[in-house]
Amino acid sequence: MESHAMRPKYSVVVPLYNEEGNVKALHERIVSTLRALGAPFEILFVDDGSKDETVATCRTLSPLTLILLRKNFGQSAAFDGGFKQAAGDIIITMDGDLQNDPADIPNLLKKLEEGYDVVAGWRVKRKDSLEKIIFSRVANMLRSILIHDGIHDSGCSLKVYRRECFEDFDLFGEMHRFIPALLEIRGFRVAEIPVSHHPRVHGVTKYNWKRGVKGFVDMLAVWFWRTYSHRPVHLFGGSGFFLSVVGFGILSWMFIEKVFFGASLSERIWPMIGIFLLLAGIQLFIFGLMTDMLVRSYYRGRGAMNYTIRSVIEQR
Repeated sequence: MESHAMRPKYSVVVPLYNEEGNVKALHERIVSTLRALGAPFEILFVDDGSKDETVATCRTLSPLTLILLRKNFGQSAAFDGGFKQAAGDIIITMDGDLQNDPADIPNLLKKLEEGYDVVAGWRVKRKDSLEKIIFSRVANMLRSILIHDGIHDSGCSLKVYRRECFEDFDLFGEMHRFIPALLEIRGFRVAEIPVSHHPRVHGVTKYNWKRGVKGFVDMLAVWFWRTYSHRPVHLFGGSGFFLSVVGFGILSWMFIEKVFFGASLSERIWPMIGIFLLLAGIQLFIFGLMTDMLVRSYYRGRGAMNYTIRSVIEQR
């Protein structure tokens, strides 16, 4: 922390995994940028189980709060650990590979002052491999279709948040990519501005196809929470009702054919399809009711509801 006498205004949270060649230069650039802002700050490096000299190098840096995870839990866990330790009114996140530029932080903060709760960086001119860019473009296209969060580049870690964004907030899986979307669901105001992006000089990228698959699964989870978190019975119950109606219709027609037209049903598959759809519909409807009860219990257990209040104004 830059000043021990005052609570920091800014907290910079950076997850690290095998970034021994980058941490020193990154720390210097962050310190230089934040000192120019003229307010107390702290820097939190969260080591996610590095196997190189990342931790040893970090121990030589100051000012710095070094958080060591017991093993490699993933970037979302590292961010979450940093958020829970951060004391600043504004939380700034970025990657530890020197591809994000700390010099962009003042522009993000300026945008935040316009009344937003979250400002995300948009790497308009990517400096990554073609494979990584293609994966990112496809992921962003799917995200824009499913989530509609208004963000062009959810993979950019350079973002600024107001502290209240992370009250009663937990990250799991690979959800760090979707923090703006998760916050937008809760009613926070999200903006995005272009930022610079630099090629990786030291170390190797941690992105691979496995992370892409995990990210897609998490994207579906975010889609569900955005669309049906407060009414899951509409998704499962509605689907179940539709299947039940179709199944009942098929069985009714088979009954008519059998009774009034004397048709033989022993070698026809439609009665089985009708029974299957009817039973599947009933199960989905019951599952929707159970999910609805679970969601209600989830919110009550957290002492919260599926909405947030921005402010209460008393005029006398």
